[in-house]
Amino acid sequence: MSTSPRGQHKKYHSPASQRVNQLSPSGIRKFFDLLASMDGVVSLGVGEPDFATPWHIREAAIQSLEKGYTMYTSNLGMPELRQELSRHLKNDYNLEYDPDSELLITVGVSEALDLAMRAILNPGDEVIMPDPCYVSYNPCVTLAGGIPVMAPTNQENNFELSATDIEARVTGRTKAILIGYPANPTGAVMPRNKLEQIAKVAQRHQLLVISDEIYAKLVYGVEHTCLATLPEMKESTIFLGGFSKAYAMTGWRIGYAAANREIIAAMTKIHQYTMLCAPIMGQVAAVEALKSGEDSSAEMIEEYNRRRLVIVKGLNDIGLPCFEPHGAFYAFPSIKSTGMTSEEFAERLLIDEKVAAVPGSAFGQCGEGYIRCCYATSLADIGEALSRMKRFVDKHKKI
Repeated sequence: MSTSPRGQHKKYHSPASQRVNQLSPSGIRKFFDLLASMDGVVSLGVGEPDFATPWHIREAAIQSLEKGYTMYTSNLGMPELRQELSRHLKNDYNLEYDPDSELLITVGVSEALDLAMRAILNPGDEVIMPDPCYVSYNPCVTLAGGIPVMAPTNQENNFELSATDIEARVTGRTKAILIGYPANPTGAVMPRNKLEQIAKVAQRHQLLVISDEIYAKLVYGVEHTCLATLPEMKESTIFLGGFSKAYAMTGWRIGYAAANREIIAAMTKIHQYTMLCAPIMGQVAAVEALKSGEDSSAEMIEEYNRRRLVIVKGLNDIGLPCFEPHGAFYAFPSIKSTGMTSEEFAERLLIDEKVAAVPGSAFGQCGEGYIRCCYATSLADIGEALSRMKRFVDKHKKI
């Protein structure tokens, strides 16, 4: 056995960095690795539309391939896409972004989030975010050298982030607030007045706000407020959006960031050395989605709403209390009555009844006691899942 010159065993050093070693694996992936080995599973797990991308969008990409559009684009993205996106943001929100300097096309919103964190954070900077929240938020901050600071949300307050809770966590090292509404995993939508309160905290402490609005079009019975539209917030907001959810384009991997030119320049500097540019075929498809995809999107959203009403009523009826989500395509019922942890509940539900849901603890400490049920699946599958879940809950209900 080899030893050091002094006769001692050589200390093992991991090839991975300490920052990476300290990250926990995704709580979602664990269950889908298990799911992949099982037959007959009804999945309420994957946060992805069950619709195919509308044909006219696919056709535009096919035609681009036939014309030989297989090259790099500008680091910022195709000029036509940026111009169309600029018009879209003006029409939808009355927000004006210069397509040549204030918009960046990214490889999904996930890359946009990663770029934003790496572009603005110095080592030790703190970022305040809601708990529970999307699984990538915390790791993206950590990988950029920042420190995630969690602000609790709960079912009693409809999982809405409180300005008071944010302000209580502001320190001299706080750099930004990161929010995502409509929310994954809860389906919560923030009312305008509460976003205005958060904006005032950001202004008072000169903080940036990163607003992940990938589910902006998926709202039901309420209005979505784009944070950058609030008074004096456009310059200090990094607005993230994309095409995956509203246009059923998850696999195309096209997202974007809209922000002031200094921030976009910083994000682009990283983007050009890592991704270079988003795939041109996906960008062509995104142009078509913006030009003529609204009708198809509206039809999908109408169907999601029908499913939403069915699953929320069904969960409440079988004894899993669920507040009414007004956005995205997730229900977030409480499983506390069973006496199980969320991970135990999700694992036993999958093994015993072959229904896949995601434990709430995957999204943060405040997600414990809940599971995430995605209703981007057929009404028939939702009905079958609810039937199996009722059998499971009746069997395991805490006396």
